[in-house]
Amino acid sequence: WPGKDVAKAGVFPFLRVIEAVKVEMPDGPGDITRARVDAIVNAANPSLLGGGGVDGAIHQAAGPRLLEACKAVRTSLWPDGLPTGRAVATPAFDLPADWVIHTVGPIHDQYADGGAELLRSCHRESLLVAHDRGAISIAFPAISCGVYGWHVDNAAPIAVAAVAELAPQLRFESVQHFRLARVGP
Repeated sequence: WPGKDVAKAGVFPFLRVIEAVKVEMPDGPGDITRARVDAIVNAANPSLLGGGGVDGAIHQAAGPRLLEACKAVRTSLWPDGLPTGRAVATPAFDLPADWVIHTVGPIHDQYADGGAELLRSCHRESLLVAHDRGAISIAFPAISCGVYGWHVDNAAPIAVAAVAELAPQLRFESVQHFRLARVGP
């Protein structure tokens, strides 16, 4: 599905329901930290204090003020950490977006179904939080893919279906999905 107009290509036929929403999937892995959108979704860990992968890249590109904003969120809203499937916004600071929407995806091996409903919730909650901030364009990474154990071929239909269901209702103009680059064998 990367690099294709998936609605026209019929790769995910159910995308036809989001005709008003432009869905982009870049050729190759893409770099979500360069996405020119209102909101960039961060595949965060519950601590919100940065980590590896997408989370580390977003924290590095946004600069040290993002970590301070995340610490403030932990102090004021989520002292025990952001729950899986929920989302929260911070300013994007040095990123080309206005907002970073942090969401914690499910670790595949911790749930009988891999946490499909929680993965769906990550996308829905991220859209709702971004909408509440006035965003009309958003970029998603491949949430829970990589170290959280989801294979992108299994996560993508859940992600795209969740976005297809909600984005038009919220009047998003652009939704971008970035896939993971596989590192190593």
